[in-house]
Amino acid sequence: MTTPALLPLSGRRIPPLNLGPPSFPHHRATLRLSEKFILLLILSAFITLCFGAFFFLPDSSKHKRFDLGLEDVLIPHVDASKGAKNPGVFLIHGPDEHRHREEEERLRNKIRADHEKALEEAKEKLKKSREEIRAEIQTEKNKVVQEMKTKEKKPLPPVPIPNLIGINGGDPEDNDIRKKREKIKEMMKHAWDNYRMYGWGHNELRPIAKKGHSTNIFGSSQMGATIVDALDTLYIMGLHDEFGDGQKWIEENLDFSVNSEVSVFEVNIRFIGGLLAAYYLSGEEIFKIKAVQLAEKLLPAFNTPTGIPWAMVNLKSGVGRNWGWASAGSSILAEFGTLHMEFVHLSYLTGDPVYYKKVMHIRKLLQKMDRPNGLYPNYLNPRTGRWGQYHTSVGGLGDSFYEYLLKAWLMSDKTDHEARKMYDDAIEAIEKHLIKKSRGGLTFIGEWKNGHLEKKMGHLACFAGGMFALGADGSRMDKAGHYLELGAEIARTCHESYDRTALKLGPESFKFDGAVEAVAVRQAEKYYILRPEVIETYWYLWRFTHDPRYRQWGWEAALAIEKYCRVSGGFSGVKDVYSSTPTHDDVQQSFFLAETLKKGFHMDT
Repeated sequence: MTTPALLPLSGRRIPPLNLGPPSFPHHRATLRLSEKFILLLILSAFITLCFGAFFFLPDSSKHKRFDLGLEDVLIPHVDASKGAKNPGVFLIHGPDEHRHREEEERLRNKIRADHEKALEEAKEKLKKSREEIRAEIQTEKNKVVQEMKTKEKKPLPPVPIPNLIGINGGDPEDNDIRKKREKIKEMMKHAWDNYRMYGWGHNELRPIAKKGHSTNIFGSSQMGATIVDALDTLYIMGLHDEFGDGQKWIEENLDFSVNSEVSVFEVNIRFIGGLLAAYYLSGEEIFKIKAVQLAEKLLPAFNTPTGIPWAMVNLKSGVGRNWGWASAGSSILAEFGTLHMEFVHLSYLTGDPVYYKKVMHIRKLLQKMDRPNGLYPNYLNPRTGRWGQYHTSVGGLGDSFYEYLLKAWLMSDKTDHEARKMYDDAIEAIEKHLIKKSRGGLTFIGEWKNGHLEKKMGHLACFAGGMFALGADGSRMDKAGHYLELGAEIARTCHESYDRTALKLGPESFKFDGAVEAVAVRQAEKYYILRPEVIETYWYLWRFTHDPRYRQWGWEAALAIEKYCRVSGGFSGVKDVYSSTPTHDDVQQSFFLAETLKKGFHMDT
């Protein structure tokens, strides 16, 4: 990797200096007097301008600050050497006015000293020959390269890995259930083996064309999204040879120093989430190291006026931006709200609170904002800190924000009461404004758009049935039974969306208008891309109720996928679930291996 030359005074990266025209005499390497004087004058003026600007800026202590109020927030850790009051925790304090003023005065003094030092160093630099300056620049470059290599090799602090229950719990006693589980495992083998043969190293697979595939969420580079995403499923299913192949590819080929623009959200859940899951399951350090390396590449996405991250970031340059279609350059709730779990674990594993602070900053900002009818709109402008279009959905654009609030509470051993309160407040508003019953008695979750409820539910929103069931324990006013029942009603509705198609697979979204219930109307909404959300809700309801209907519904979905989505080169989505002769989209999504098959496998435990 080529490292640009460094300016010795500031350490900022700049292009290599042009130290003179090509016609410079070889016997005279020093700069002429007039050039010295002009260069010194420009450098001095620049430093003086920067120095003086500091003092002419308005005193921030006299103006209202944008204060997020981070006060005494604890996260678990094994290293108390970084200022924590108690072993095993980080302690982050709120703002202190006196300390802030002392810090400003310290910075002023430092700038004065740096100003004088810069002038002296500039004078000394101008006395040196061209060759001497070039030698110094090369020394600085070598030093930076060495520091980067040292940082990459620096071991991360050891942390205890929890004992995971049920990962290798043996086969089910029931012979029928055991056969069904083996079938799901065989489907996983078919998907993986064909990816291994035709798409290895690519992000995803085209199973009909039998070649690699990628989308813009992963950028232009081959980062092996399917490999990373599928690791935990392989491990849980006992496919350890396949897991080993994936691990070897990651060790030898997974490189995040690429000039590629990626989705922060997708890379977080599929790559960082996949790597962390593989680490916790296997204990292999390479997964933790790669997760941390990638997380560092995502941090520049948070460099916005509000700290709300950009949707996209270039892994090499750190330049971020938002999707052009997202409400005048807004960030998306489901994207910036679905970072918490992975980033908290990164702070736990590294001892560095920076990741934790980034996501807590997001939470604090959201708490301070007004919410129309208590609902979180899907769009938030990272420049202004204001909501974009008033559109609220528990499906696409909003879904996993609510999931992560609940799971943050669970992950904290139910001590993160702030997350639980935000979750409870949110679902109460959702139930009041978005959840309705159709004429036929089906409970559905609509979408709120500028004061109007659209009676449409997306496949992505079907995860909420499982979420309501998962969050029932610990709910307010002893409403556990109510939320478990609500989860069951959502599961029934989503099952109907599957059952009312020719393929017994659900469409991307479905309507509840008049006589049309749980059916897609528009052609563009009739596709199925191997999504897991409905099977996920079946799994949660089966685990909490042990009602055999959920197991049966899950098995029916697995059979439909096997019958209509399986092709010789893997599994493909279909374009119209209402057509008895489906047309394939020729994409094997990475989440099919990471989520859909995993949940199907667990349905039989």
